[in-house]
Amino acid sequence: MVNVSLKGLRIEFNGELLLDIPTLDLRSGQSVWLQGPNGVGKTTLLKTLAGLRKPEKGQVDIQGGSQPWWRMRSGAGEVIYLHQSPYLFDGTVRDNLMYPLNRQALDTDTKTKRLEEALAKAELKHLSDRPAQVLSGGERQRLALARAWIINPAILMLDEPTANLDQHSIEVVASMVAQLQQQGCGLLVTSHQATCVTALCDQHWRIENTQLTQLEAPTHE
Repeated sequence: MVNVSLKGLRIEFNGELLLDIPTLDLRSGQSVWLQGPNGVGKTTLLKTLAGLRKPEKGQVDIQGGSQPWWRMRSGAGEVIYLHQSPYLFDGTVRDNLMYPLNRQALDTDTKTKRLEEALAKAELKHLSDRPAQVLSGGERQRLALARAWIINPAILMLDEPTANLDQHSIEVVASMVAQLQQQGCGLLVTSHQATCVTALCDQHWRIENTQLTQLEAPTHE
């Protein structure tokens, strides 16, 4: 099990305190919906936990991982952060999925099988040779999640994963996230409103006035 913890986190923005969080723990197997008004630091917190941003004050540690927090770099394996407009490599859809496969000690047949499985889960087989940079927003999010499925992270952080997506893409994204969750992947999801992705979460956190509070389990109509 992987656990990311922070102590004494303080982050400022333009000279004003943005986040003041004494302690926080996030572990594989945990599923959290994080809410809060725009500009309160939700994205900043996710990037900090994912090792993409170093806090001005405080300590972030990872236990159970194969490398220290400051070397994780989102996408390296233990913890993955996906923005609502995820970064994709130049090249085709297939190239984007082969990148993490080529970093794994797998034989050619296994790589091919995993590639085909990922394309099928994301419903992108018909686009496998298309340049990734010309995909629609929903297709880009599905490709990013297919890449995450190949990596099989301990914790996946999703920043507004269904924002501006069509209904079909939302359903595919939710299905892929659910599959990762069933494999033991922890989730931290930001979303302004309840969605089929936040419905997968059994914990509810909120950031407001620099503080993080843990609320009752989310309810979904």
